[in-house]
Amino acid sequence: MATLSDARRIVVKIGSALLVDRATGALRADWLRALARDVQWLKNGGCDVVLVSSGSIALGRGVLGLPATPLPLEQSQAAAAVGQIRLARAYEEVLEPLGIITAQVLVTLEDSADRKRYLNSRATLEQLLGLNVVPIVNENDTVATDEIRFGDNDRLAAQIAVTVGADQLVLLSDVDGFYSANPVEDPNAQRFDVIDIITPEIEAMAGDAGSGLSKGGMKTKLMAAKTATSAGCRMTITEGSVLRPLKALEEGAPATWFTAQSDPQAARKRWIAAMKPRGSVTLDAGAVAALQTGKSLLPAGVRAVAGPFDRGDSIALMDPAGHIIGAGLTRYSSAEAVQIQGHQSAEIEALLGYPGRAALIHRDDMAL
Repeated sequence: MATLSDARRIVVKIGSALLVDRATGALRADWLRALARDVQWLKNGGCDVVLVSSGSIALGRGVLGLPATPLPLEQSQAAAAVGQIRLARAYEEVLEPLGIITAQVLVTLEDSADRKRYLNSRATLEQLLGLNVVPIVNENDTVATDEIRFGDNDRLAAQIAVTVGADQLVLLSDVDGFYSANPVEDPNAQRFDVIDIITPEIEAMAGDAGSGLSKGGMKTKLMAAKTATSAGCRMTITEGSVLRPLKALEEGAPATWFTAQSDPQAARKRWIAAMKPRGSVTLDAGAVAALQTGKSLLPAGVRAVAGPFDRGDSIALMDPAGHIIGAGLTRYSSAEAVQIQGHQSAEIEALLGYPGRAALIHRDDMAL
């Protein structure tokens, strides 16, 4: 059985019902402090941690005295605005004494659907993790409407896991795994310990019911599992209300583990390789050699640009003889690439009139 201790990068999804007491609308402070110890334990083991946390609307509605029933959009956004600042402060207050820096990252579905925004989100999260920060991610409920919403944090967590190249996603839930039927209604329901492939039969077993404060049911969790496992990230569903739920999972708490089919890096490179290039850049011999040792593509190594292409597009990488050696997601448009080709990264701001990224294509966004 897989364990958390062998993961390099973990995304943990935390639902509203775990964070907020349903009866009082108050934060479950003891539970959150115990979770902070889990985060410290994982980080001490050398693992990057990202928390995808619900709870802003649930906290905000309590402060504003709004009813515990579905709210109109404007009231939901107001509750989110009030609750989000309290949620961020709560995480900071439990993690800072443990020497852990936190950051708040708010996203919408558009941030993953639009490639430019996706690359921006990826770069920001990578930088935060590189600085040993724990990002606290949530959907930006203060501005999101139905058309640009994930709608539940199970799928948001899966998308964040893909974005940061995580190898483990944990959904802390109000049930201890995936069952053949709703265990509340069917005493004969059986929990799956491991699911290697999500078959149509497995999908047919999923119900829609969620808890009172959360929107996600088992169907959304299966959708999250599909997204995560196809990108090389295994996923686990486990009961999260106990103190230190991640340590409990490591010690054998009941759970369902969804197997990843490959590792995150290989899955991402297959995705990039399958995209249709929108243009190309021709490299000098030094740049080709650098790429083959795992380096990023710097503007100095580019000798010619063929477009048009925009930032975030896939472009072909050509050696000096005109042979395609790979593809990558560009961080500059073709017009910008023409301006900076052959120049050192330190010259980019002077050439473009604004600071840019050092690499034309980062090695993580490249498939050779």
